[in-house]
Amino acid sequence: MKSIIDIHTHGMGSYDTRTSNPAHILKVAEIHGRYSVSEIIPTIYPAQIDKMRENMEAVKKAMEMQKSGFGVGLSRIIGIHLEGPFLNHLKSGALDSASFIKPTEYNLKKLIEGFEDIIRIITIAPELRGAVKLIKIISDMGIIASMGHSDARYTEAEAGFHAGAKGITHIFNAMREFHHREPGIAGFGLLNPHIFIEIIADPFHIHQKNIELIFKIKNHERIIIVSDSVKKRPRSINYGEEVQIKSITDTHGRLYGGSMAVTLSAKRLIDTGLKKEMVMKCVSKNPLSYLKK
Repeated sequence: MKSIIDIHTHGMGSYDTRTSNPAHILKVAEIHGRYSVSEIIPTIYPAQIDKMRENMEAVKKAMEMQKSGFGVGLSRIIGIHLEGPFLNHLKSGALDSASFIKPTEYNLKKLIEGFEDIIRIITIAPELRGAVKLIKIISDMGIIASMGHSDARYTEAEAGFHAGAKGITHIFNAMREFHHREPGIAGFGLLNPHIFIEIIADPFHIHQKNIELIFKIKNHERIIIVSDSVKKRPRSINYGEEVQIKSITDTHGRLYGGSMAVTLSAKRLIDTGLKKEMVMKCVSKNPLSYLKK
């Protein structure tokens, strides 16, 4: 059976990555494992650098515990995704924009020093001053630069891509809207055949017709389904033989994060009529290709 990989998850159930306790990270891996997800990349929220490093340390220790044989049946933790803090406050979504900082080499070093070997992805807004230079530095280190939480125009996203950016974080969500006179970062993600795009394929983040549009336009080998799951467990309703989780929102009514494991999201898309082989590549082959150095 092919590995099922989720490259963007903040948490599951009552646990998430805002912790100093590696046991909490292992709990996240355990819950993903129940949904037949083989591998996960825990995603760190933007915060003060010291707090992000504390959260990364918890993930690092959880990875070491797994390597020592702890946690049979859990999803394997294969690295860290930093969603920020080099993001645009105009497109913060439900993230804490007060924690966003300038994309400088100094700030990057302060953030990742000692964790370079396990950080797999960093989400960055390419239109910020200094971001294109930092994207090249990140990419040259062998870390994937993914563009997101961004107000980038098409040409700014293109500049990020040419500097080495390999992906776009949860396309359409927390980014400049597609406009007939300015396709923006979303338009770039759809039209460029080489860049990978994350898609949150639960029923809440993207309209079903826009999901169909993505699969009609985008190179299928560059689409990755992610959960972007968070720890808050909302009231659930039945979804066939599985469980569909209702949307998770913050106190302002904004979508706070994803609510379905990638296996459930894939099943949902297949049930809507998308080809099974194509959809399953988006949670197996495609993320594996994305993560290859």
